Amino acid sequence: MEPDFLSAMEELAALRQFAGAPRDFWPRFLNAASRLAAADAAALLVGHPEQTPRWSRIGDWSSGAGPSRARTQFNAQLESVAERCVRGGNFVEATDDAAGTFTLAVRLKLPRPQDEAVLAAQLKDFTDAAARESLVRLNLVADVPAAFQQHLAAQQARADVEKFAAVLDLNVPVNDATRFLPAALAFCNGLATRFRCDRASLGWVEGGYIRLRAMSRTEQFDRQMAAAQALEAAMEECADQDEEILWPPPEGATTVARDHEKFAADQKSGNVCSVPLRLDGKGVAVLLCERQVAAFNAADLQQLRLACDQVVRRLSELKQHDRWFGARWAARAREHFAGWLGPEHTWSKVAAILLALGVAALFLVRVTYRVEGNFILRSAEAEYLTAPFDGYIDRVFVRPGDTVTNGERLLSLNRSELLLDQAAALADLARYQRQAEKDRADGHIADMRIDEAQARQAQAQLDLVRYRLDHAVIRAGFRGVVVEGDLRERIGSPVKQGDVLFKVARINTLYAQADIRESDVQHVLGRSRGEIAFVTQPKLKFPVTIQTIEPAAVTKKDGNVFLVRLRPVNGPAPWWRPGMTGLCKLSTDKRTLFWILTHRTVDFLRMKLWF
Repeated sequence: MEPDFLSAMEELAALRQFAGAPRDFWPRFLNAASRLAAADAAALLVGHPEQTPRWSRIGDWSSGAGPSRARTQFNAQLESVAERCVRGGNFVEATDDAAGTFTLAVRLKLPRPQDEAVLAAQLKDFTDAAARESLVRLNLVADVPAAFQQHLAAQQARADVEKFAAVLDLNVPVNDATRFLPAALAFCNGLATRFRCDRASLGWVEGGYIRLRAMSRTEQFDRQMAAAQALEAAMEECADQDEEILWPPPEGATTVARDHEKFAADQKSGNVCSVPLRLDGKGVAVLLCERQVAAFNAADLQQLRLACDQVVRRLSELKQHDRWFGARWAARAREHFAGWLGPEHTWSKVAAILLALGVAALFLVRVTYRVEGNFILRSAEAEYLTAPFDGYIDRVFVRPGDTVTNGERLLSLNRSELLLDQAAALADLARYQRQAEKDRADGHIADMRIDEAQARQAQAQLDLVRYRLDHAVIRAGFRGVVVEGDLRERIGSPVKQGDVLFKVARINTLYAQADIRESDVQHVLGRSRGEIAFVTQPKLKFPVTIQTIEPAAVTKKDGNVFLVRLRPVNGPAPWWRPGMTGLCKLSTDKRTLFWILTHRTVDFLRMKLWF
């Protein structure tokens, strides 16, 4: 094999694992692919669907330095060559048979199928067989760009994983800490080690100002020191702008960094990076890092931002919950009350005031007393559908809870036996009618009368069978909901005439029947308003009015109750169904809180002690 061919193959094999930038990859790939195909000239084109221009050239290669007529013609046809290649995948075509000039093009394979990249080449002094062999060679290496991009993506993924793992490592000591200051110190120490910082400091927003709270490798410091105050000033500058600030500033930076410049010059920090910590979109702290070894780059800033976002909520919670919440609340409340009542015996004074207010509220505050009771929805109109004759269940069309319309099918009985009876009755009727006609023709009047009577009997039997056939399908008599009758498991079982099969109730005539205890019924006499809430929807309240109260009590397990009929003010809701239950509260007179809390106990004592 030719040395140039072997070097091109080695170059293309190395490009599959190339770790450089794309701007370095594409010229090397074009050069190696052109040499592999022994091309005279080659070009790389990238497609831009639905844009103008449609194709852009990102690379050219030629075997010689001087221009030629064939190369000029090849360059002029590149866009049409690329279009043909995209439509067909690849092609080879002779452009000058006398000179042995061929044009070939291959669509390069990329990770995303919608991306379009074409390698076009011109061959000189080639035969048709040799040109097709060059096309085969280019097809074999068309996947090199895809392999390169996948290799870059894998490298980037590994780098991202390593960065994220480093950030997670920083979270471990912060999450292990149970107090704010140890957690903040652990965070600063971890950042200083991870990013080779000379010092990492954390300031927290307190009272609208930044207060220095932690410095790496320093457990105690004096905030009155000039260095600490300069540090807080630089953090204030970052917090005010709510932006990351780098010093020295990168090219194109728009942030103000005067305090950072002064701080770096006074403390000889070299390179400074400030990152705001945001919680729910609001800046709560600032991290400031200093180092001499190298300037902070975009990757460092990204990792610092990720690390801050990961720990800010934990640090904020620790700062707020360093003390037990009861102690914090008690201290705040005591400070608040001390301003009114004085610092001595504050809690005793507060307790006395609360007791007096409570007693006054019990005897002076009057609220509407509401009588409670359980209710169940019932329908004012219901229909029981029974079996019209003895038979067997054939099909069931509804189940309890289904809404039905007037005339809708509910159930059908087996008609096989009825159809046989109908055929027999028809045959008997025809036979007796023919016999009567024969007797009339023969003059046998008595026999004719008998045959006519038997024909009428057969007609009656036929009418009965047809009646049952017409009523073999049980239909709803009005629009409503099926309340009872789950017959799906009884298909094929017998039913007797008069057996109740379904109960259908109207849903537009629903009312609530409430059970009011005998001890409370006197409070609702003469009242008309209340509310109900269903067990299925306790958050919804529906106003009702009292229609009637049954005059006689009903004995139940917990005692006597009176049945009260309640009508919805706004009518039944579409989802209401008979049998639903819930709680009703009926409004009565306004009573004091003391009476509401004690009237049952007082009534009980009166019955027991008779006073």
